[in-house]
Amino acid sequence: MIRVFSPSDTDFTSNGDVVIQATLAVVHKADNGDYYLELQCGLDYVDYVKSENIIVAPTPQGAQPFRIENVDATRSKISVKAWHKFYDSKNYLIADSYVVDKNCNDALDHLNSATDNVSPFTTLSDVQTVASYRCVRKSLYEAINTVLERWGGHLVRDNNSIQIRESIGSDNGVTIQYRKNLKDISVSYDWSGVCTKLLPVGKDGFTIDYVYSQQQYDVPYTKAVSFEQDINQEDYEDEDQYQTALRDDLTAQAQKYLETSQYPAINYTLNANMDKITDIGDTVVVFDERLGVNITTHVLSFEYDCIQERYIQVQFGTATATLSDLMSNVTNDINSSINENNQTLSVTLKDSLTEAENKIWNALSSSYVIYQGNQILVVDTLPAEDANNVIRINSGGIAFSNTGINGSFTTAWSIDGTFNAQAINVINFTADLIKGGTLKLGSNLNQYGLIEIYDEANTLIAQLDKNGLKMYAQNGAYIIINTEVGFAGYDKNGVKTFWVSEDEFHQKKSVVEEEITLCNKVRFIPIEVYDNNTLVNDGIGLVSTV
Repeated sequence: MIRVFSPSDTDFTSNGDVVIQATLAVVHKADNGDYYLELQCGLDYVDYVKSENIIVAPTPQGAQPFRIENVDATRSKISVKAWHKFYDSKNYLIADSYVVDKNCNDALDHLNSATDNVSPFTTLSDVQTVASYRCVRKSLYEAINTVLERWGGHLVRDNNSIQIRESIGSDNGVTIQYRKNLKDISVSYDWSGVCTKLLPVGKDGFTIDYVYSQQQYDVPYTKAVSFEQDINQEDYEDEDQYQTALRDDLTAQAQKYLETSQYPAINYTLNANMDKITDIGDTVVVFDERLGVNITTHVLSFEYDCIQERYIQVQFGTATATLSDLMSNVTNDINSSINENNQTLSVTLKDSLTEAENKIWNALSSSYVIYQGNQILVVDTLPAEDANNVIRINSGGIAFSNTGINGSFTTAWSIDGTFNAQAINVINFTADLIKGGTLKLGSNLNQYGLIEIYDEANTLIAQLDKNGLKMYAQNGAYIIINTEVGFAGYDKNGVKTFWVSEDEFHQKKSVVEEEITLCNKVRFIPIEVYDNNTLVNDGIGLVSTV
C-alpha cells in the first residue's frame, strides 16, 4: 500500500491523506549512496502528489517515508522523485561543533544535538573507531557523510533513525552461478588491482624470487609490494636461520596477498527476483567458471518494485570506492564553498585538484616501501639508491626529498608537530591558532584577500578586505576605516554619524558625561551650588587650567 502524508506528519501508522494506486513505484537504494523513490500515477492524485508531501511506500525493510522533491505532470500522468526522509537532514545546520576523540556513536550523538533547530532524528553506531572532527557551518547531512569518511562503516536509514554500522546485511545462502541459474546478468571487471606475479619486499629491503599466483592470464600482472616482518635476528642462533625465517614469512605473506589479488574486482548486475535478498550488504556467493572464480561478495545496491513487492535489479560484487570518487567528492565540496562570482579562483582550484589527482595516480603505480628497522622509506624506483622521490619516516618525523635518499630533504614534519616547507598550497585550512611573521593576503598571485570575523552566534562582526576594515554593531550600525573615507561611523540606515576630515573630527550628536578640555586652557565641568542644602544652580562651570 502506497500512502501520502502532509509535509509535517511524523506518524505514518494511518492511511494518511490518501492511498494511491500507482502505475510505477521503484525504490533505488545503494550502500552509503542514494536512497530514493520513483513514482508514477494518474492525474486523480494531483492534489496530493506535490512537492514536500511524504510518500510512504513498502520496501524490503518495511514501509519507509520519502519526501517528494520534483513533480512532472503531463496530460495523462504524474511523475515524481522522492528522497528518503533521511535527506531532511540537509535542512538542519551545525554552526560550529567540535567532536574530540570520540567513537562513532558519541560523534553522531554530539553532532545530532548541535543543530540550529531540534533534530527529529535518532542516531546509533557500533563502530569503535576513535577520531575527531571540527564541523563548521555544515548541514547535519554533510556532517554525517564526513563521519562516514573518517570513522568508516555503513549507513543505515530507517524512518527517523540514522545508524552507522560496522557491518550490515545477512547470509541467507544466496548463490549465483554465471550462465547456470541466471541468464539475464551483466558483469564488469576492474583489473587495476590484479597481480599474478609478485616481487615481495620485506624487512630491511629483503627480497625473494618472484611468487606466482595459481591464476594466470595472457597478460602478466606484475607488482612489487612491501610487507612488514616482525622477525628479530637475535631470536635465531645464526644468520642462516634468520634468513630462512625471513624467507618463509615473506613467502607466506606473498601467497596470501595473491589469493585475492589474482582476480579482478567484479561487479554483477542482475535483473531477476531474488527472494532471499533482504537488504544492502547481504552475502552472495559467486561462481564464474570462465575465470575459475569462487568468491563471496555483498549486495551493493538494488531496485525494488513497491507494487509487485519484488527486486527488479540487484548489484553485487567486490569493487570499492576509487581515488577518482574521492577526488570527485573533494572537487564538489570545494566548488560548493566558492562564491559563484570567483570564476578565476574556481578554475585555479580545479586545475590544482586535477594535477594532484594525476600525481597520486601516477605514484600509486610506481611506489615502493622499504622497511629498514629504524626507518621506513617510500621510493619511486628500486633499488632505493636510484630513486629520485623519497619519503623518509622514522621516530623523528616525516621528511620529503626529490633528490634521492642521500639528497636534500627540503620538507619535513617533525614529531613535535612542526611542519617545515618551502611552499604550501592550501585549498581549505582550519586552525585554532596561527602564529607567524607575515600573513600575506591578496595580490595578483592569489586573486583576493579577505578576513571575516564571526561571533558565537555565527554573525559577521568584522571584515578586512581591499576596501579596508568594516566593523558591525548589534543594532546594524558600522564603522569603516579605509583610504577613501578615513575613519567614519554610520547608523543602520547607512547615514554618516561621525567622521574625520583631515585634522577635524565631525560628529552629529555628542553626550559628555564628565568634562570637556579645550587646548589644555579651559575645562567645562558640571557644577552644583547649594544654599542650606537647597540646590540653587545646576549647570556648567568654566575652570582655567593656566
